[in-house]
Amino acid sequence: MKIIVIKNKNIKDFQSWPIWSCKPSKFDWEYDQNEHCFIIEGKFMVIGPENTIHVSSGDYVIFPKGLRCVWKVEQTVKKYYKFIK
Repeated sequence: MKIIVIKNKNIKDFQSWPIWSCKPSKFDWEYDQNEHCFIIEGKFMVIGPENTIHVSSGDYVIFPKGLRCVWKVEQTVKKYYKFIK
């Protein structure tokens, strides 16, 4: 269950998706669906069983269903997101 980060995606593709935000914090998380998200602003790290990613504004991230991970939000995050079954 590897987390995927894609650089340089076009923001226009995501503007109809809901927005989620989070202030600096650390928490455990588990995904019960695949999540695709585009980072509008902020900086964070996600520690997964297969890889650790460093994410910042402009990144497109895919979190796989079943992933258990730890989020470390360094700067307030704002992202477009969509759950895909």
